[in-house]
Amino acid sequence: MTTMTETSARFREFKMPDVGEGLTEAEILKWFVQPGDTVTDGQVVCEVETAKAAVELPIPFDGVVHELRFPEGTTVDVGQVIIAIDVAPGSGDAPAPAAAPVQEPVEAAGPGEGDGDAPKGRTPVLVGYGVAESSTKRRPRKGASAAPEAAAVAAAVQAELNGHAAPAAAPSVPAQAGAPDGGRPLAKPPVRKLAKDLGIDLATVVPTGKDGIITREDVHAAAAPAATTPVAAPAPSQAAPEAPAAAVVSDSARETRIPVKGVRKAIAQAMVGSAFTAPHVTEFVTVDVTRTMKLVAELKEDKDMAGVRVNPLLIIAKALLVAIKRNPEVNAAWDEANQEIVRKHYVNLGIAAATPRGLIVPNIKDAHDQTLPQLAASLGELVTTARDGKTSPAAMAGGTVTITNVGVFGVDTGTPILNPGESAILAVGAIKLQPWVHKGKVKPRQVTTLALSFDHRLVDGELGSKVLADVAAILEQPKRLITWA
Repeated sequence: MTTMTETSARFREFKMPDVGEGLTEAEILKWFVQPGDTVTDGQVVCEVETAKAAVELPIPFDGVVHELRFPEGTTVDVGQVIIAIDVAPGSGDAPAPAAAPVQEPVEAAGPGEGDGDAPKGRTPVLVGYGVAESSTKRRPRKGASAAPEAAAVAAAVQAELNGHAAPAAAPSVPAQAGAPDGGRPLAKPPVRKLAKDLGIDLATVVPTGKDGIITREDVHAAAAPAATTPVAAPAPSQAAPEAPAAAVVSDSARETRIPVKGVRKAIAQAMVGSAFTAPHVTEFVTVDVTRTMKLVAELKEDKDMAGVRVNPLLIIAKALLVAIKRNPEVNAAWDEANQEIVRKHYVNLGIAAATPRGLIVPNIKDAHDQTLPQLAASLGELVTTARDGKTSPAAMAGGTVTITNVGVFGVDTGTPILNPGESAILAVGAIKLQPWVHKGKVKPRQVTTLALSFDHRLVDGELGSKVLADVAAILEQPKRLITWA
């Protein structure tokens, strides 16, 4: 399938593809091109963020950028046109591509005012199908054609919802109190709720928004007539669209509201689902890792480990893999639909990584088959890719067990929540120099606390304790990596 459509012999449109596994929307993080730029087949034109990761989108044909349909920061449904390309520049005038349909939360047209046409079929995309295009038309306004007015209102509302000032438009009829054409006043749902809470009749409010849209400021002004009417901000330049603010500060500047979307939204949904689906049990053990720290120092000087990053996490990961090999029943999943326990004969080792977009858990595929140098290289690549925001959705799928290193934040330990679909997660606390009884004497030793959370449907207390005890024993005596592996 393809994500483009041909609107004429000259213009082609590129649609938002399904860049993940059945995802329905993505946010445009950054445009790498602007109208007038020349693009070639395979060139990356934008970066988008899904609920799983940030992904770069290449254009599938050559041409000149004619139009960017959405500004940065806009969440776009799969199947919607995001960019139009002039594939035959300099060939003379040709009609511009039709504007992409925009979903409008503003209620303007009453029931039965559509054109009555049957809805169009769904447009195929890379994976699955996008939403059907809307066939609803706006009621014409007095003194102006319906299409330009509807497009202007749609653009203004979409821009306001996404944190942008509305694009400049031709002067319209001066704003008057009440609804246009005697219909319902134009305002988005949050503004309607604000007016209701303040006891304001929207029909009496003088709109200052583009094309007669009532804004929050208009409602506040109506509630306090003595206050100075807010002055509308000047329209921005028609150059590259600016990214919306990440947070909205309230009028009193005592609260900040941050939209929940993308990776953060996916994290919240996954953690709630995991916490209230799988019965969590967490066990703890404090262990002397002095010998492990000595081993890390020695490996850093080993020529076989040259070019890879060696740190305590590498030895901890290898210790967990050995513990799973000795206790394979822990590496499983719960199949609710079929009421089955699915034993995994492979280990896709997840590593929780804190990134600017939130916590993600990419995993090392078939980590159980990797040697220590290979595991070190995989860990380094995984962390670097995650921090750069380039982790692919495939890299975060199919994990079996996970390690989360809270020690990097100076935290002793925690009670980690299982990654959905996995059986266990190991939290590693900060490694600190502490007084410890060693060979009958109190000495300063490198000590850390481990916490293992597991799904009690799959793992009983004995099995979970064995796994945690094995990891601790290996970290206390790293030579067990050789004798137990």
